[in-house]
Order: sequence, then structure tokens, then C-alpha cells
Amino acid sequence: MPYFTCRLATEGGKTFSQTILASSLDECRRRFEDEGLCVLSVQRDWKQIQVRLLPFAKKIKERDFIMFNQELMALIKAGYPILRGMEVIVSRIKNLPFKELLMDVEKSIRGGKALSESFAAHESQFGRVYTASLMAGERSGNLAGAISRYLTYARTVAQTKSRIRSALVYPTLLIVFALILLTILVNFILPRFAEFYLDFEAKLPAISRGLMSFALAVRRQSPVFLVLVLGMIIAYIIVRRKEEGRILIDRLKLRIPFARIIFIESGVSLYSRTLGLLLEAGISLLQAIGIARHAVPNRYLVRLTARCQDRIKNGQSLSETLSETGFFPPLSLDMLRIGETSANLEGMLAEVADFYEGRIRTRIDTLVSLIEPVIIIFMGLLAAAMLLSVYLPIFNIIQVAQ
Repeated sequence: MPYFTCRLATEGGKTFSQTILASSLDECRRRFEDEGLCVLSVQRDWKQIQVRLLPFAKKIKERDFIMFNQELMALIKAGYPILRGMEVIVSRIKNLPFKELLMDVEKSIRGGKALSESFAAHESQFGRVYTASLMAGERSGNLAGAISRYLTYARTVAQTKSRIRSALVYPTLLIVFALILLTILVNFILPRFAEFYLDFEAKLPAISRGLMSFALAVRRQSPVFLVLVLGMIIAYIIVRRKEEGRILIDRLKLRIPFARIIFIESGVSLYSRTLGLLLEAGISLLQAIGIARHAVPNRYLVRLTARCQDRIKNGQSLSETLSETGFFPPLSLDMLRIGETSANLEGMLAEVADFYEGRIRTRIDTLVSLIEPVIIIFMGLLAAAMLLSVYLPIFNIIQVAQ
């Protein structure tokens, strides 16, 4: 959306200028006239053109989205109409892509659509869980409560993702540093040292010869290696463009020994928490199952839940339906059976989600505690090999010189 600079006048005769983001001149003029201002002139502000070349510049951050819902919930509780609340919040949004999207939602609400309908046009950005929560809140007449429940859900999911990212930062840095060290050793230190050492016509120690041979081999094969890596990246991008390709990639992820358990348990946790949220919001089990399956990040696991709605229609219980998917652990199914028999399915789904989130945290902490010493030992051996390959020839040079 473009920016417009408007020359405005109040009823008291005071004039001032204001820059606003709007879809057209007419919309810009109408918005100020609705506020009781006299619009003297409207011009396109070409200085505020923003060129967004990078794809991640358009991404809406989870933090911004959570803050928006917090403000919207507070305004609704304070008695603000939804449209007025959206106008107040949009005027303070700094993230341009998010602001454009919310302005489109605001325009739809102004056109007579409900809040859930307006956000439904942007499900690719916010997900079906959010729009379903809004729809349930509108039906029950408690939109603020529905948003509050969704915020609790969103914070829990965001915290889980943040823990996983934080746990993997240190091992990733160690691996990158080790690769950088190996690259410097192979491409710069050893080849130059070999040329220097040849001038003395002395035989290199075995460790130095081995590292030299390795360095030369890597340098000779580096073009082939780069072509292979580039080809794999291109093939990965092509495969991911198709839905079947994404499912195949996600299915291969489940073959990774330790990661398989994490993928499955995270899928069970997200599915249970989302389903519990939707049921608590008043959505029927049949409809909630169809929405909750899309909260699972692994597309192959999503495919396994495709027939759950049909099984529920045929009279099966939720625990029986999920047992036929093949990836829900027996313990989670037992907990769901208890929830069904005690008429506390929503509470038991939350218990399942909490239990498996705890297991995921424990597994990730264990993985990190195992990876860190392995990487440190590898880096120590690499540094020791480099020092020996450099200093042992120096001692030989001294002997030759004597």
C-alpha cells in the first residue's frame, strides 16, 4: 500500500499535515472525514516508498501478532467496537507488511464482514486455528475470552519453539566454528607451509603428509563438491514446490533416529493442545479435528490424520480414531480414554500436550548435552592435528639445518 500526505483542518481552523498508509486517495480522504476533519489536499508521498527485495522482510513476527491480539482483547473488554479497536491498533503498527494486512482486514470489517471472516482471507499467515477461535468467540458472544484462550495457546507454542532454537544455538555455533577452522587449515595454512618446507628438501612427518594430501584433495575436488551442493539445493527447492514432495521430505525426516521421536512427540503435543483449545472455545469435535490436524508441522503426519473425521462420523471415539493413525503413543491414547470416560476431554488434551512438551524439552537437553562434548572433542583433535602438523616439521627443519 502507498503512503499519502494529507493537508487537514480542524473545526477551529487549525491546519496540519499527516502521512497515512492507505489503499487509495478516496479511502484516505474518507478516513479523515470520518474523524470530523476537513481534507484540504491529498498527495502521494513518494519519499516513503519501501522496496522489499528479501522474502523474509514480509514475514510477520509472532511477537507482533501476539501483541496485536493482546491490545485487541483489551479494547474489546473496554467496550470498544471491533472496527474502532482495529483502527486504534493499526495506527500504531510499525511493521509495514503486518500493517497492510491489518488494513485489509479493517477494510473487510468496514464492508460488513465479521472479524473471523476478515481474517479467514489470510489463513496462510495466521492459520486456521486463529480464525476458528475467533469464529467460536463470535458465536458464543465472548470474543475477548476466545482471544485470551488463543493467546495462552500461542504463547505456549512460541515458548516451545524458542526453547528448541535456544538449545540448538550453541552446538550450531560450535559446528560452524569447527568448519571455519578446518577451511582455514586446509586452504591457507597447510598448502603454504608445504611450499616453505619443500625448500629444505626434507621429508615431512606422516601426520603432516596426511593432512597435506587431504588439503590438496579437498582443493582439487572443491568445484565438484560445490556443484553437488548446488544441485542438491536446487533439487530440494524443486521438490518442495509440490505437496507430494513436501510430504516425502517430511517422511524422510521421520527416518532420522533421534529426530523421529522429537518430530512425533511435537506433533502429538501440538495436535492435542490445538484440539483442546478448539473444544474449549465451543467448536464441535468433528470440526475441531479437521482444523487441529493442520497444526502438526510434519505433513506426513498430517496425511495420517486425514481420515479422522470420517471415523468420528462412523461412531468411533477420539482415542480409537487417533490409535489408527499409527503415531500417537499408547500413553497419550490411554490419557484420552480417561478424558472421554470422565467427560473432561479438553482438560486431558491439555495434560497430554504438557506431558509431551516436557518430554521434548528433556530429549533436546539430552541431545545438546551429548552433542556439545563430541563437538568440543572434535575441535580439540582438529586443533591438535593442526599444531602437530605445523610444529613437527619445524623440529625436523632444525635438525636438517644443523
